[in-house]
Amino acid sequence: MPTKIWAHRGASGYAPENTIPSFKLAVEQKADGVELDVHMSSDGKLMVIHDETVDRTSNGSGRVVDMTCQELKKLDFSNGMPGYANVRIPTLKEVYGLLKNTGLIINVEVKCDVVVYYGIWDKLIELEREMGMQGRIIYSSFNHFVLMKLREIDPKAKIGLLYAEAMVDPWIYASYLHADAIHPHYRVALDCPGVIDGCKKNGIAIHPWTCNDEQVVCDLAAAGIEAVITNYPDKAREAIKNI
Repeated sequence: MPTKIWAHRGASGYAPENTIPSFKLAVEQKADGVELDVHMSSDGKLMVIHDETVDRTSNGSGRVVDMTCQELKKLDFSNGMPGYANVRIPTLKEVYGLLKNTGLIINVEVKCDVVVYYGIWDKLIELEREMGMQGRIIYSSFNHFVLMKLREIDPKAKIGLLYAEAMVDPWIYASYLHADAIHPHYRVALDCPGVIDGCKKNGIAIHPWTCNDEQVVCDLAAAGIEAVITNYPDKAREAIKNI
């Protein structure tokens, strides 16, 4: 099966990351899926943003957890990118609404690294069911306890184990947790001996992040990984179309 292309925070090489314009562009560039990040506002809304604070990507400052959804919606998340202005932060429900009829896979990274959002796992599964997105969502996180909580609520929830450093025989750990996939940094996937073969033999998918080098995208695709996460879905698609 050909390697899938997942747009990292949408087509974030061209449009403000984790925003509706970025996800729309990913659809236009014929990505097979999108990757996004979720935090929780002070009033319990699932907000699509990467950082714990709004400082880097908006014209505001402060932690997401300390702001209401309405307060976050007042900020401009265009992040200085040419051609964009007054771009608002989306809720996860808004992104699901945008992508529901596209067939794209949605990789939801649950951000419980610095701030642990207790109860976010309940809200995520509830929203997946409410929006009829079952089978379309794969949850990933660097906090693997969060993925176990998601599985407690929904044993059918798809999970991918995010990690950044070399790990010995990650398919054994993934199999122990009954994970569907590993989500390593792309160099870890390529450079650690036996990772790709070991995962393939044990039925564990590999979804490396975030590869923007077209030759390396080709190397990953040639190795038979299931999906590559990239800021430039159009370039990745062009790079691997003849493999």
